[in-house]
Amino acid sequence: MPELPEVETTRRGIEPHILGRRIRKVIARTPSLRWPIPKRLLNQHMCGQKILAVERRGKYLLLRTKPGTLILHLGMSGSLRITSPEILPDKHDHLDILFEGGVVLRLHDPRRFGAALWTAKDPLKHKLLKDLGPEPFDEQFTGEYLFQRSRKRKQAIKQFIMDGHTVVGVGNIYASEALFLAGIRPGIAAGRTSLARYTILTKIINKLLNDAIKQGGTTLRDFLTSDGKPGYFSQHLNVYSRSGEPCHQCNSLIKQIRQGQRSTYYCPACQH
Repeated sequence: MPELPEVETTRRGIEPHILGRRIRKVIARTPSLRWPIPKRLLNQHMCGQKILAVERRGKYLLLRTKPGTLILHLGMSGSLRITSPEILPDKHDHLDILFEGGVVLRLHDPRRFGAALWTAKDPLKHKLLKDLGPEPFDEQFTGEYLFQRSRKRKQAIKQFIMDGHTVVGVGNIYASEALFLAGIRPGIAAGRTSLARYTILTKIINKLLNDAIKQGGTTLRDFLTSDGKPGYFSQHLNVYSRSGEPCHQCNSLIKQIRQGQRSTYYCPACQH
């Protein structure tokens, strides 16, 4: 699944091409992704309108217009492309937004777990966004915040920081990497982690995600940046998907376990 850095990279990639441009037509080639695509509403409210802002909240992209906002989610393997009307869509290109000047924003989603939803109200109050935790770059996201929120929690710390109600955008890859850099074993209970360790962890999460955004996001099998080029961050991964390989710091073999139906990677010597 594209994680926060991939989504932010996508936002930055498409913004210069569509911000301020007027929408000519919306083409939905499939009736639904994770939820039904409101084709009639999109054409009724978006056609003739300009994109006023291209924003991100967690892993959701928000295309704001005067009548309302298009909420996009890339699902498990989705991506957005800037293309032209001359480039014919393939079978997994489910949504096109055609702009004046021959620019097309195209949603590609092989597994159809993404979303394209419309709201005329404040999108941050939409049911999918209203209960999300702070962004990892917000001033609110501090060691004290995590420490207080984690008290009496028996939940493993990796699941705790991956919970979007705690903080948005810390997906499986970056959770494993952040815990390694903080020296924290992923299975320890969130409520047993000290304020000092949470203070270190929040700073690492912030830096890790910022660095990933600057480098274009993690290269996943199904992810390409908006200009069609793969991201570069995977070459810097310390533990993720390195089961049985030597740790870069101590040469101990990286271990793999299952947590919440997801693979977790850690160094048994460096993380405790």
